[in-house]
Order: sequence, then C-alpha cells, then structure tokens
Amino acid sequence: MTDFTSHSHVFLGAGHERNERRTWTVIALCSFMMVAEIIGGLLLGSIALVADGLHMSTHASALLLAALAYSYARRHADDVRFTFGTGKLGDLAGFSSAIILAMIALLIGYEALTRFIWPVPISFNEAIPIAILGLIVNIASVLLLSGGGHDHGRSHNSHADHGHDHGEAHKLQTSAGLLTLEIVEEDVPPHFRLLFAGAEHLAPDDVTIETVRHDGTRQVFAMLARAGYLEAVDEVPEPHTFIARVSFKRSGETHAAEFVEHEHAQRAARRDNNMRAAVVHVLADAAVSGLVIVGLLLGRFLGWMWMDPVVGLCGAMVIAAWSYGLMRDTAAVLLDLNPDRGMAERMRATIETDGDRLTDLHLWRLGPGHLGAIVSVATPQQRGPEYYQSLLRRFRALSHVTVQVQRQ
Repeated sequence: MTDFTSHSHVFLGAGHERNERRTWTVIALCSFMMVAEIIGGLLLGSIALVADGLHMSTHASALLLAALAYSYARRHADDVRFTFGTGKLGDLAGFSSAIILAMIALLIGYEALTRFIWPVPISFNEAIPIAILGLIVNIASVLLLSGGGHDHGRSHNSHADHGHDHGEAHKLQTSAGLLTLEIVEEDVPPHFRLLFAGAEHLAPDDVTIETVRHDGTRQVFAMLARAGYLEAVDEVPEPHTFIARVSFKRSGETHAAEFVEHEHAQRAARRDNNMRAAVVHVLADAAVSGLVIVGLLLGRFLGWMWMDPVVGLCGAMVIAAWSYGLMRDTAAVLLDLNPDRGMAERMRATIETDGDRLTDLHLWRLGPGHLGAIVSVATPQQRGPEYYQSLLRRFRALSHVTVQVQRQ
C-alpha cells in the first residue's frame, strides 16, 4: 500500500488562519457590546438593556467555540496523534454549534408559546432601540465574517469533486464559422472536443487549447483529428473550472471560454463548516432581531400585541431549519459519509480498465477542500500502486490516497 502525498496530514482549509482572525474580531465586537449594554443597563436602571447584554454573551460564547476550534486545529495540525490531521475539528465545532442553535430555537419557541397564553407588558420605547442596536451589531458581524466560505444558512448536498454536465458546450464565433468547444465524458477520462462546420478541413496542428486556472496554472492541449471533429490528446484534469483559450496558428486569432462547475460540489468540498456555524449564529440573531423589530413596531403603533409571540415563533422556525441543515452536513462528515457517490463512480470507471477490478473503495472528507481515499484493486496485470495513483491524480480533491493491489 502506498500514499502519494508524502504522508502529510495537514488538511486545514485554505482560509483557515484568515477565518480564525475574523472570528476573534467578531468576538471582540460582541464582547464590547455585551459589557456596554450590561453596564449601561445597570447605570440607567434598564433591565431590558441588561437582558440584551446577557443575550449577547451567549452569542459571543458560541463564536468562542468556533475560534477555539480554529486555534486548536492550527496548533495541532502536525500532531501525530491525529491519524488524519485536525481538519475535521471545524466540523465537530459546527455540529456542537448546531445543537446549541437547536436548543436556542426550542427556548425561543417555548417562550413565544407561553406569551400567547400569558401575555406580558412590553416597554416599547426601550425594546425597539435595543433590537435595532442588536441588528446593527449582527450586520457588522456578518460583514466581518464575509468571504469565509459560508453558505448563509443554506445547505446543499455534500459533493466533493465536481458535477458539471457531461458535454458542457460553449459557442465561439470564429473566422471559420461557429465553433463549439465542449468537455465530453462519455469515456474516461474527459477530453476537449471541437466541433464546427468544415472541421474535416482543419488540421489538428493548427489548433491548440490552453487552460488558465484561478491560481495561474496553465496547460496546453494538442489536438487529434477524429471523424467530424477534433479532440484533445490529453485528458482535462479536475476540477473543470478555468478559462479555455482556443488559438488558431494560421489566422492568429484566439477565442476564450469560461468553464465552471455547475453543481455545488466544489463549494461543498471546500466548505468550512466551522465558519458556516459562526455565520449561522450571527444570521440567526440578525433574523430574530429583524423580526422582533417588525413585531415591536406593529405592537407599538397598531396595538397588535400578539405579533410579538408570532415573530418569536417565526424566528424559532428559521433557526431550527438552519440548525437542521448544519447538523445534517456536519454529522455526515463526522460519520465519514461518502461525500460524492458520483466521484466514486468516476474513480471506479478510471481504474476498471484492461481487466482491472475495483474491489473496495472508501472515500471521505478529511477537512475543507481535502478528501481521503482507500482503494483496493484486483488486477491480472503486473501493475503496482504507483500506476493507479497516477490514474487518480486527475481528481484534485484527493489529498491522501492509499492503494492496495491484489493479483488475480
């Protein structure tokens, strides 16, 4: 059995340290507001202000869980006691945060129901400014955390590799006519294909395709003549997100097409569930603050006292829905659920050539943007693990692969 990653077990997300700094910044903001509200409430005799300050303390505590998870994962990234690194620590913190969110939703729901039965007087003149202040703080927190790989409480299926349509096509108008550039995956591995009227008169050595990825990586593809079209010699590596430049030597013209992943697989693979949990906490608080403001205004000016518990129930349901999505996705990572069955099938198709047979495959997430795989292959050929490792290099999300070869 062999591993092609030099046994590195650091599987932290690309923005780990940046997200850690942002989380600590938001904690500082919430802590400042918490102290200001509690002290101000005590000095001014406002119990509502003190209550909101205590509420802000629970908000800061939840963010503290995310920040500590970032710090611990970074400090122990090279600790040999963690067999596959500390990349999952963020998912563990996210799962814990989801449970806290569920408890908060239950408490808000219970409080709202009791107020239907036993209404309580509301100090509108104090409550409305406090709710507006809370909303402002939460909006500022969202802005500070923005760009950290979150999904604003939305949950998607957890695919790890890619999921673009087979044969994604782009139309390019050239001097030779309308040209169609596509990636076909009818056979493994995927290749570029050029189709347009008069293709039989176009020499393969007159056309090249160059891909330019976001990190600046470039790859040039030579072409071969097929029946009615041209096809690239080399396969197109995963992921299929890049600018493809089609160049014609004789005319000197170049045309560009942008390929992107159409499903949410790549984002799910890179998703930082720890940051996502922090953002969900902030958004949940912001959503409740916004609903409370609406309820208080309607109660203050229209006398609709029942709107206060109604918006409380609405807020509880929103938080519960976000909690469920976060809990489901983080639990799948913690239980090593196959993150992408489609990718697993493509790995099988890649390996099962020339009589080879994939007898066992384990695919799981190691951390944001990192997948691990254990592959067992039965073959009648004289092939070692290195051969299958080279086949699997096209799956760039794979960061740690172990291959076992069995002779048939």
